[in-house]
Amino acid sequence: MTYSTMGSVVLVGAGNMGGAMLSGWLKSGVPGSSVTVIDPGPSESMLKQIADAGATYTRDVPAGLKAGILFLALKPQVMEAVLPPLKALVGPQTVVVSVAAGKTLAFMEEHLGAAAMVRAMPNTPAMIGRGVTGAFANDAVSAEQRDMVHRLLKVSGPVEWLDGEEQINAVTAVSGSGPAYVFYLVECMAEAGRKTGLPADLAMRLARETVAGAGELLHQSPDAAAKLRQNVTSPGGTTAAALSVLMAEGGMQPLFDQAIEAARKRAEELAG
Repeated sequence: MTYSTMGSVVLVGAGNMGGAMLSGWLKSGVPGSSVTVIDPGPSESMLKQIADAGATYTRDVPAGLKAGILFLALKPQVMEAVLPPLKALVGPQTVVVSVAAGKTLAFMEEHLGAAAMVRAMPNTPAMIGRGVTGAFANDAVSAEQRDMVHRLLKVSGPVEWLDGEEQINAVTAVSGSGPAYVFYLVECMAEAGRKTGLPADLAMRLARETVAGAGELLHQSPDAAAKLRQNVTSPGGTTAAALSVLMAEGGMQPLFDQAIEAARKRAEELAG
């Protein structure tokens, strides 16, 4: 299956995530003429992007259209209301892809009927092509459909296919919500720097650039995270002193264990 043979791509939801995916698709060669975007109120910049690409924009479900790929970039809280009208878009050749946290394949089948379906969990760095996505496909998804979904998802970064749907909630907790943990780390580092006597704006600049730079080093280096940490840590030095606190029995690991579990449980609750 190629971009020219995959049929119509229908994107429902053109917010931050949906918009980032659309931009990546167009840049990777998906013909704008094959894309239909359904959204009640996209931004002016998104409307311009849709028009410039020759794609179709509509607020409502187009009559008579069957999607080759129905991509649901929706928040879980609105799925119950939004899905029923979308059933008209699902035909025998349609594969449905949802990025809504917590909403199971069974939930989607209840509203859209039995179909080839993929649950995916990208994260917000997808907006700059540096995200990561966990995905699970049901048994109705063909090899060709999975390949096409993979190609659409990887425009925002690596795609990891999961062995079971239950793993999606853990992916949501680790990488889906994970960028927020990193941003909060920057806030904490900056605040700690302020408390040591640095001007607040300088502390924030130092913390922000340190985390961004360390992330890029991790991205480019073949070494494991533990090895990179060890490379920075001189015995008896300042980094070792800080890590003795962060890696203590009551340090970061148990806090992250609790945080990830809280996020995973919340993803389960969203399924209800």
